[in-house]
Parts: sequence; C-alpha cells; structure tokens
Amino acid sequence: MKLGLHYWNFSTPADPAAIAPTLRETALIAEQAGVASFTVMDHYFQMDGMAPAEEPMLEGYTTLGYLAALTERMTLGLLVTGVMYRHPGLLAKIVTTLDVLSAGRARLGIGASWYEREQRGLGVPVVPVAERFERLEETLRICLQMWSDDNGPFEGTHYRLTETLNSPPPLGRARPMIMIGGGGEKKTLRLVAKYADACNLFGSTPEDVAAKLDVLRGHCDTEGRDYAGIVKTVLVTRPPLEDPDAWLRDVEAYARLGVTEVMTMPDRHPVEFATALAKDVLPRMDLS
Repeated sequence: MKLGLHYWNFSTPADPAAIAPTLRETALIAEQAGVASFTVMDHYFQMDGMAPAEEPMLEGYTTLGYLAALTERMTLGLLVTGVMYRHPGLLAKIVTTLDVLSAGRARLGIGASWYEREQRGLGVPVVPVAERFERLEETLRICLQMWSDDNGPFEGTHYRLTETLNSPPPLGRARPMIMIGGGGEKKTLRLVAKYADACNLFGSTPEDVAAKLDVLRGHCDTEGRDYAGIVKTVLVTRPPLEDPDAWLRDVEAYARLGVTEVMTMPDRHPVEFATALAKDVLPRMDLS
C-alpha cells in the first residue's frame, strides 16, 4: 500500500506569508517519512462546504512546480484537474513541464469540473454536464496524442488542434500516469476503463468503494480492458490521527479490494499533521 497526502487547505496558519514555508515543511516531512504522492486541489476559490469560499487557495500547477523543486521522490499531481480550466493542448504541455522539472514525477489527475461558483466568478465558461464529459473525453485523447509520436492534427467536436507538437517529451516512463477522479457510474468510470491508468474514488466506506469497483469491472469487460491493470486509489475521508486503529482497519479493507494507494488530508496544522502521521501511522503501514 502507498500513502498519499492531499493538501487541501491553505488557511492554517492564518498569515498568507506563512503559506509557502508551511507547504515546504509539510512536504519535506512527508517525503522523508515515506509518503509516496503529494496532491493539491484544482480550485481557485475554496470549496463551499469544506470551508468558506473566501479562504485562501493557490493555483494548483504553480504550487506543484514549487514542490517539484523541493522534493525528490514523491509523485506530484492535482486531485483533480478540472477539465474546463485549461485548454487541453496547454494542459498536456503544463503536465509535461511539471514532469520534466520533477524528473519524471508528474501525474495527470483529471475529472469533469463542477464548482460553478468559481467558474462564474472568474469567467470560466459553464457548460452542461453532458458537454463537460464530452470535453473530458476529448481532453484525454489530446493528452494521449501529445504524449505520443503523433504530432499531427486533432479534430474533435469541441477542440481542434492543427499540430500536437510537444517538445521536450515527458521524462517519466512513456508518459505521465492518467488518473481519472470520481465515482460516476455511467460516464466517469467508463472513461477510466477506456483511457485511464488509474482511478481515484471517494473513500466514504469500503462498501461504497467495493460497489464502485464492481461497476468499473463491468465497464472494463465492455471495453475489453484488463481490470487488474488499472491502479485503484482512494481518498480516505476518516481522519487518521483521531483513531489510527480504525483508520488502519479501513486501509486494510481497501487493500483487500485491490486498492494500492490511499490518500489522507490534514485535519489540523499541516506540519503538525505530517509529523504525527510519520510518527503514529506510517510505521504501522506496509509500504513495501
């Protein structure tokens, strides 16, 4: 099992001047302890429901570029890129740039953007849900083409590129891992089966994740895809430090389902969280 740290809150400590050093210290503690991946959100306003929208939020790929210079081993990505926020040709270039600067550690987490308040607030086009998924599928196809030897045009319904030149190419493997986030059973999990290397599911309970994975298996059968070849990741919602035993039981249950990476979120000062995670939780996990 691998452990990822999802850094979702830039409000603690309250001084904006402390955001960068806190992020730096948290990432370094996490990497030294054996955390395998570090992700941030692709939002411009804080999410309503998690915290007030006016709370601090940083642009995701700029943040990952900062982390690329500080870290050496952790995989870096957004959980998850909103498809409406960047033209897909530019998105492929942005992720490639992160991959080159991080020595091959970039991962493309992507999904259908949904937070209409920030889209309307900042002038991002808001389109119907069905169109967002059409754009998501075209974006996946464009990224795959730009990470291949095909520099030719792309003709889609929503995007038209006259050439998909992308130099330098990614450094990591043949291309960055594509991870689609979300548990929508009709569209999202179908796209996982058709295009993705990994899925990311919301880990409310092991039973919920098991049901989603059964749906994914069905889509894999339809698409002629090897279900076992898809990496399964879960964002665990239970705070690990409140009851480490219960959290570890959940992780063991996810592992029995074939999940190979779980992610956790700080529920207090990020440096305090990472330090306690390294001391009280990571030593009890099998990270081999």
